[in-house]
Amino acid sequence: MEKRLIPGTNESLPLVGLGTWQTFGTPHKLQIKNADEVLNRFLQEGGSVVDSSPMYGNAESVIGESATRLKIRDRLFLATKVWTSGKEKGISQINDSFRKMKTKRIDLMQVHNLVDVHTHLATLRKWKEEGRIRYIGITHYTSSAYPALMKLLRNEKLDFVQFNYNILRREAEKELLPLSLDKGVAVLINRPFEEGALFQRIANKQIPAWVSMYGIRTWSQYFLKFIISHPAVTCVIPASADLKHLAENMAAGSNKIPDENMRKEMVDYFNSL
Repeated sequence: MEKRLIPGTNESLPLVGLGTWQTFGTPHKLQIKNADEVLNRFLQEGGSVVDSSPMYGNAESVIGESATRLKIRDRLFLATKVWTSGKEKGISQINDSFRKMKTKRIDLMQVHNLVDVHTHLATLRKWKEEGRIRYIGITHYTSSAYPALMKLLRNEKLDFVQFNYNILRREAEKELLPLSLDKGVAVLINRPFEEGALFQRIANKQIPAWVSMYGIRTWSQYFLKFIISHPAVTCVIPASADLKHLAENMAAGSNKIPDENMRKEMVDYFNSL
């Protein structure tokens, strides 16, 4: 697994992480067992970044229980979010995340979908100074939020920004990705498969032979490799609870990374389908 530096630090992160939306949110026994298997395999494949949120049902608790049971907390880069309005409610929710994830320190705390963003950023900065949070950031999942994200990138001191970007939705290439790079802010990418729409687009279509030089064997690798080939992207976080799909996703973070000319060819081929 290739890694990329968090800007302004000596710490690097694997190019492919793990999202938990709709995959880690069910607390029954089968889900807990599956979470153990997924996290074990995730680490074996070279991963570390696990992204969650209070919005994702019981995902934080499932992650915390599995990480404790497997004794792997120190091998994970835990990222979660605050998703409420008001200072005190935000503090209460953040404390709940610590409790649910069974950790004394969270690697990355983000303001989810910019909800009451300035209130929570003030809290997160204080907790970062106290050492309870290592990095702070902001998130959104729609292209319509790009102007708000860019305004915050220009006016606030942030470590991470998370947003949607994929081979179909490339609006972020115009301003948001370059601005993130210019400001030295690490980038996490969500919705890499456009909620499954990319797979519907390529149903029964063959992967072009010329991408094999980049270790691409599946369409999921094609889509993920395109994302991480952008120099501003630090880590992409596809969600999966299927071990086969997880292994395919993680493999996208190894081997040769497409250059700008190859990225254009990948886009042209996808658009021709």
